Amino acid sequence: MPKQLIKHMLVPEHVKLKEKEKKSLYEEMRITFGDLPKISVNDAALEHLDVKLGDVIKIKRISVTAGECFFYRGVT
Repeated sequence: MPKQLIKHMLVPEHVKLKEKEKKSLYEEMRITFGDLPKISVNDAALEHLDVKLGDVIKIKRISVTAGECFFYRGVT
């Protein structure tokens, strides 16, 4: 995906979590990697991130009613 499309207002921000952040997420939510919804390693929104299988992606979406919302996806 070209850089200008990643910056488009309709494409939510995608951030790769560090190992420490992943462990904290698992403990806080009481989940494992297998419990997360999946996102393909080939997804166009991840091209600018250096992702590999097993990484966790944090997606920030803006909602009119809820403000900032965060969603997590496991890279498969």
